[in-house]
Amino acid sequence: MGAVHEPPRLPGGGFAAWSRDRLAVARRGADECGDVWQLESGVYVAATARVCEAVLRRAQDFRKLSSPLFPPLKRAGGAQMPEEWVHARAARMRGLRPQAVAARIGEIAPGTARFAEQWPPDRDVEILPVVRPVLAEIGVRYLFSEDAPALLPFAWQLFVAREVLVRPTHWVWPRWVPTPARRFRTRRQVAFTNALRSIVRRRRSSGRLGDDVLGQMLRPSSRYGPLSEEVILDTLPGITVATFETPTRAAAWILLHLARYTQAADRVAAEAALLPADPATTTSTHLDNLQYTQALVREVLRLHPPSWLLTRRAPRRTQLADYTIDAGSTVLVCPYTAHRDAREHPEPDRFRPERWLDDPDSSSRPGVFLGFGTGPHGCEGAALAMAMLTLMTAQTARRYHLSELPGAEPGYRLTTFEGLATAGLHLRATLRG
Repeated sequence: MGAVHEPPRLPGGGFAAWSRDRLAVARRGADECGDVWQLESGVYVAATARVCEAVLRRAQDFRKLSSPLFPPLKRAGGAQMPEEWVHARAARMRGLRPQAVAARIGEIAPGTARFAEQWPPDRDVEILPVVRPVLAEIGVRYLFSEDAPALLPFAWQLFVAREVLVRPTHWVWPRWVPTPARRFRTRRQVAFTNALRSIVRRRRSSGRLGDDVLGQMLRPSSRYGPLSEEVILDTLPGITVATFETPTRAAAWILLHLARYTQAADRVAAEAALLPADPATTTSTHLDNLQYTQALVREVLRLHPPSWLLTRRAPRRTQLADYTIDAGSTVLVCPYTAHRDAREHPEPDRFRPERWLDDPDSSSRPGVFLGFGTGPHGCEGAALAMAMLTLMTAQTARRYHLSELPGAEPGYRLTTFEGLATAGLHLRATLRG
């Protein structure tokens, strides 16, 4: 099995330093220790591009923790079998794969245009609360089409429950303890599930299943037959929130970069000028023509991946980058430092969208871009998120010059506990002449 030795420890690292400044410790660990380093006994950080890619692709050696934010509701019928969850994911992916998203660009584009049109010019606007409901409406509509208006209020309450549940606390209760936050989560999940159940039954009884993601889940598989009602209901709350929660963090970073890099924003605006006047007529060809805009979005996600740290567990002893990882160890995969691996990204700290145009095949190389993860547990909604973010970026730059508020930088609070976010970010929009 090769040499048996542990990854190096970071001098002055450990949980105390980590809790004070996660990003700084992550950068120092990558710089001083290389591919893999030890945070505490049994806790390792995969820091560089190819090693991060290897962990995420070796799903049998490094397993994703099975702790969904919205676990299956307890029912008299018992828990679903693991195979059903696999089939449910495959059914969802029929509606979320790039070809499916491309076919529905005309449904996504109007929401991004409304966001730009409704931004109040010449006023200081806090970004996250403005972006989140817009992306929620787009995401929920993509999943549920004409039933989206009925489900949107319940989806929003799921997000509220998520925020309550992931709020940092000084004490982590065992999963079986019914804390007030978990009871609140369960009530909101039950409400969403009940609303969705009536829609599922109506669609099935009428035979009009729909062409949205829910419709794909209702279609029987030629190999496995129809999904059970309960597995559909249990697997959709998490993906519903995911369609807008993570993209919201990404959108805030993108808008901040439009404000800071005016030449890049002007170039996006020039591309966006070729979009159709009626957003509903936007096609995948229009999206494909936004090449610089897509490069800018990808570059922002490289520098500021919203999911900057991913957790995996080693079920058995294995090797990683010539080191021994013992069974039961935790491996933290860090796209934040992987994206700053100078072997893959020259001048890794520099914001340069052109790098993705100069080498258009670079994103397919192992570890080069992990903004949506990779491997068996990569983000299901990656294509949808890229479409939403690209169109929102184009529509906003087409209409406005953005600027930060005057004063000391940064004008926001960087948070890293549940993803990389710009809490309290305010921007001002001025109409382009």
